[in-house]
Amino acid sequence: MSILSFDNVSYQYPSEDFDIIDRLSFSVEPGSFHCIIGISGCGKSTIFRMTNGLLKPKAGNISVNGSPITGQNHYCGYMPQKDMLFPWRTIGENLALPLEIQRRYTKSEQRELIDAALADVGLDGCRDKRPDELSGGMRQRAAFARTMLTGSDLLLLDEPFSALDFLTRISMQEWLLDQWQRHKKTILFITHDVEEAVFLSSSVLVVEKTPIHTLREIPVPMDYPRTRQDLTRPDIVELREQLVDMLRKQVTE
Repeated sequence: MSILSFDNVSYQYPSEDFDIIDRLSFSVEPGSFHCIIGISGCGKSTIFRMTNGLLKPKAGNISVNGSPITGQNHYCGYMPQKDMLFPWRTIGENLALPLEIQRRYTKSEQRELIDAALADVGLDGCRDKRPDELSGGMRQRAAFARTMLTGSDLLLLDEPFSALDFLTRISMQEWLLDQWQRHKKTILFITHDVEEAVFLSSSVLVVEKTPIHTLREIPVPMDYPRTRQDLTRPDIVELREQLVDMLRKQVTE
């Protein structure tokens, strides 16, 4: 059974006179890692906002684990581009937010879960720090830990590394792959960086035009675990250029 399915889903923003998502159907298998790429404003984030319930589809059905998302709770975790850590809360208090919403853990249980999550992402000893005491990469790891504490098997990551410097970004990509392989979550990851998409994905989902009617799936012929050196393979370089050409075609049309 697919963990996420779109069945003829459409969406139109009130300010527009066309459907930015037009009868879109696709499915995602449990435990997979897919990056979604497309030009700015093509509707990638709209797919996420409908999946997490922030936007209601104009038509069609979205289901998670075979059931409509309407009425489901905590079925997906969402991590936007900015870490969205509240500056007036400590890191531990920020991570407590999804646990507080769930209302099924005592304060002692919350503390244990938060400490375990911070240790898991390499932030031991940071529970009582404020967000402004952490580097950009550390803040993103804290935000990811908070997303993991939703308890969801489906994670939606919307350009989470785009604001980081180059070296921090590639370090975070390697770190995220390690997290994915350890926890066996299903990840959908929006990016504008073709190399990032190739390095992370089992297959890349390409938005070829707007309105979005289909997502073209391009398999990435690399096994896991991966290293940066794999990106220099001739077949991977060719794939990267193919994806760049697909995006460039959208810009020039």
